[in-house]
Amino acid sequence: MKMIKHVCFDLDGTLVDSKDTILNSTKAALDQLKITYDLDEDVFTNMIGKHFVDIFEELKIDVPDFDKFITIYKALYFDYMDSSYLYTGVQQLLQYLNENKIKVSLLTTKVQEQADKIIDYFELRSSFDYVMGRRDGLAHKPSPEPLLFICDELKIKPSDTLMVGDTELDIQCGIGAGAKTCGVLFGYRKKEQLEKEKSDFIIARLNELKNFLD
Repeated sequence: MKMIKHVCFDLDGTLVDSKDTILNSTKAALDQLKITYDLDEDVFTNMIGKHFVDIFEELKIDVPDFDKFITIYKALYFDYMDSSYLYTGVQQLLQYLNENKIKVSLLTTKVQEQADKIIDYFELRSSFDYVMGRRDGLAHKPSPEPLLFICDELKIKPSDTLMVGDTELDIQCGIGAGAKTCGVLFGYRKKEQLEKEKSDFIIARLNELKNFLD
């Protein structure tokens, strides 16, 4: 494979297993707003990564004041952070990339402030050359726009970039930007969902990523 100079990671389901944190803070926010809901945990988990507007629409949960939900959700999120943890091999892989002078970035649909807090919570700040959450004025995954923005900031060609993530949003974003793509099987989508997106690579463990970088 052509030399990769930049690896861009998704967050939830790729570097961090945060499904319990997301689920519990979502339920708590809905409860606080006294919103009735029927939330199938497996179905919800398979939607992680999508915007809450789309999730609630698909699950037919009526949230009259979405902005208020988001405010409460973000305020409650860190009450449940002890349910989140790094996947096996994250720190070792980031160290490997840093030592080999490969640029490392993060691209998540979480808002910027929340993305920054999570990276700092896990003490990963020094491992990243760029951290990007959802920002006003920029489209979000699956649009290629945020990945192209990161590549421009890092002065790296999209064709020299590998987008790594666990959902169709990550793969579509990477392909749209002209990057290579790698799906991970330990996140929140099934193998057949990633294969359908025609990801360049699919891995079961993070340390397998090194095989495509050597």
